[in-house]
Amino acid sequence: MASLRDIKSRINSTKKTSQITKAMQMVSASKWSRAEANAKSFVPYMEKIQEVVGSIASGNTGASHAMLVSRPVRKTGYLVITSDRGLAGAYNSSVLREVFQTIKKRHQSTDEYSIIAIGRVGRDFFTARNMNVALEVVGLPDQPSFTDISELARTAVGMFSDGSFDELYMYYNHYVSAIQQDVTEKKLLPLTDIQPSGKMTSYEFEPSAEEILEVLLPQYAESLIYGALLDGKASEHAARMTAMKNATDNASELIDSLSLVYNRARQAAITQEITEIVGGAAALE
Repeated sequence: MASLRDIKSRINSTKKTSQITKAMQMVSASKWSRAEANAKSFVPYMEKIQEVVGSIASGNTGASHAMLVSRPVRKTGYLVITSDRGLAGAYNSSVLREVFQTIKKRHQSTDEYSIIAIGRVGRDFFTARNMNVALEVVGLPDQPSFTDISELARTAVGMFSDGSFDELYMYYNHYVSAIQQDVTEKKLLPLTDIQPSGKMTSYEFEPSAEEILEVLLPQYAESLIYGALLDGKASEHAARMTAMKNATDNASELIDSLSLVYNRARQAAITQEITEIVGGAAALE
């Protein structure tokens, strides 16, 4: 059985750990609140640009674009959004496991795919397994702006346009609530899943629908990446807040358990000392 000093030392170290996890929980709660607001505020913009793009691409205008047409797939791109730090529960492992299993199922060699990694955890995961990481971005702020990923988004869209890959899938954690984040796969390019809006809105295109598509479609694809990043950041902070809360609760339970053991051991030591004193006094009589 551990000594009283060892038990007391464990109690003190667990209390210090609990203080750290509690502070991290409060910090993550603050970041989560802002990230959730950022993700929700971006939704109206995405709905509107999708409505306009859907109206143009519906076929009524006669406009077409290479980003709207499927082509034979020789190489597939995977854009994976993770965090730069751990301590976020299953936030990173769940999406990385999904991507890893999908790649192993679909491809036989690294020549058949390329990975665009957003986040240090994902980058390190793929490079450690010698998987083909074509592009990486790490060190993004907790509340990213579009300028922080504009170059990556532009490069990713450009890689599709120049034939570096023939389709692009995006993997990230979709924010549902503070306690639920769902791993999501979205086909980013080509944009074959755009549906015309059900709203009876009439648009007049100037100078022409083709020229508007030439500018609007890359912006739309880049916006999808940014929207997924905002969604992922809200999920990350929520997952870390929940993980730190669970860690704090577990530390409190461990402290209670150790305190009970400590009190029992101390009582046993006191009882033993009293027994020895009584026994010694009886021997002197």
